[in-house]
Amino acid sequence: MTFSVDPWDPSYGVAFGEEMTGDPLHQSTAELNLDLEMPTDRWQPMAADDDVPAPSTILFLDGVRRIDARVWLHADDAQPAPGIAASYAAGLVCLNGTARVSDVVVERGLFTAAPEAADIDSRHGRYVARKAAGPGMDQLSLSLQQHLSEAEVRLALLFRAAHPDAGDLLFVDGPLRGRSHLDRTIGYIKTHHTTYLPPAQAAVVTALRPGQRTPAFTMGTSWRRSSWYLRLPAGGSTGVVPPGQHRPVQAPWAGVVRLECSADLPLPEVRRLATLSALVLPPLASSPHKHPRAPQNLVPIGGLERELRRRLGDQQLLFRSLAAAARATS
Repeated sequence: MTFSVDPWDPSYGVAFGEEMTGDPLHQSTAELNLDLEMPTDRWQPMAADDDVPAPSTILFLDGVRRIDARVWLHADDAQPAPGIAASYAAGLVCLNGTARVSDVVVERGLFTAAPEAADIDSRHGRYVARKAAGPGMDQLSLSLQQHLSEAEVRLALLFRAAHPDAGDLLFVDGPLRGRSHLDRTIGYIKTHHTTYLPPAQAAVVTALRPGQRTPAFTMGTSWRRSSWYLRLPAGGSTGVVPPGQHRPVQAPWAGVVRLECSADLPLPEVRRLATLSALVLPPLASSPHKHPRAPQNLVPIGGLERELRRRLGDQQLLFRSLAAAARATS
């Protein structure tokens, strides 16, 4: 297989392409059942129930991805096919009195729709050929994300197979799609690109105080899940205001995260998971001086992301290795 490496830094895209524009925040068309936990007209902020026992083991699952180079695969008398050479890593943090990175897996792949694609062996890494559904950048990126999600699921299953009596609670960074079959699992979404709730219920979100959540509701787009919103305190504080002081005015969605679980769970289990999230997560909120995405980027997740990025290796070194491997095929 002959291939070439696009000389542009992969963070800037390719040297040509279509400009994409659009509003990143839009109103969702998801079907909603807002009466799941509480009648719609009675929605109000909910405090966590301290009577629900928290698991002794809390797990945080996350992954990182990076495009090391954009490549072109060349075939005889055919238009070169685009691809991306990417590194990705998944990791699991175990929190049971102390926090430790339990497991990490690092993989590299060549993502392309080209039928003649083969593995790329470079001096500093092997990129396994992975078939994408099409040549578009969104399709290549989706294939990369799917393989990263599969690596994350494998880590969670391996941990639970090795610790069958842990009775853990697992938080997955990002939406739960493709991972909703995992037991005792909550998806953690810290960035809001879509508004799901009608104005009256969205007002409950903005009225949340640190540690409070909305009632759970069900929503369905291309897949269904139960969801709720939770406001985190800044810096992992309790959110309690000392006597004589006023609570500072906050931005409407500051510190708000959305959580979700499988729509197949019965309501008592959905309510239990929602309550546990409101008990477990606020003390783990990050501080602005430690992370620019505070408080949403939880301390265990932020530490795991740093470790995973370190294990990806040096991007410039890998880029040069890919370029050298490309020259060897010409």
